[in-house]
Amino acid sequence: MSIWDMLAVLFAGVWAGAINTVVGSGTLVTFPVLLAVGLPPVTATVSNALGLVPGTLSGALGYRAELAGQRRRVLRLGAAALVGGFTGAVLLLALPSTAFETIVPVLVALALVLVVLQPRISVLVQRRRARRGTDATDSAVRDGGPVLIGALLLASVYGGYFTAAQGILYMSLMGMLLDDRMQRLNAVKNVLATIVNSVAALFFLFAAHFDWTAVGLIALGSTIGGQLGARIGRRLPPTALRAVILVVGVAAIVQLLLR
Repeated sequence: MSIWDMLAVLFAGVWAGAINTVVGSGTLVTFPVLLAVGLPPVTATVSNALGLVPGTLSGALGYRAELAGQRRRVLRLGAAALVGGFTGAVLLLALPSTAFETIVPVLVALALVLVVLQPRISVLVQRRRARRGTDATDSAVRDGGPVLIGALLLASVYGGYFTAAQGILYMSLMGMLLDDRMQRLNAVKNVLATIVNSVAALFFLFAAHFDWTAVGLIALGSTIGGQLGARIGRRLPPTALRAVILVVGVAAIVQLLLR
């Protein structure tokens, strides 16, 4: 890489780390930059996955206050993320590169619809719980039950494969199925993304070729960006956070369709 290529990758890492912490879809920033500086698609994907691990961890630590009291939830959902992330990493090396990319825009669009409808869906869910005599102290309400576990497992398979927009999928699913504040759910989202990126990167270490310059630059940039994103994201009210998710999600769909 030239010095300008390195600066471009570093800046992309900062931006990706920040946007991953607030919403997700940071891969849609770093992946095209890695392709532009000459990396093959699979090498770019695995190098990006490993490079973003410090950034997602940085973002999760930035949200540690919002994680208070969510240990049981994180363990349950994290187990699904672990299995799904590993499965997605295996599929990346086993399937043709176009296999999942065909359905990615559809998944992101569906996630955005769920984000828009989430407040109304939450009201309907709460009314149904009231009729059935359940409340926020019930385990199924706190943890989302098997429906959320299964949905997050599938989202994590996709996350281990490509990672782009997995945060949007996580937020839409948890917002619909969990009775909690958006900021607390965003904190859990950052932990799940860290788990998926870490397990995928660990698998790639033994099965794929990395560009270590790209890995180092993205790791440095995303770590800085993760802290910046946590400071910004924690100050956003629920409506603003939802709006950011929508804007980033629409941009993700456009970019995926034009690739």
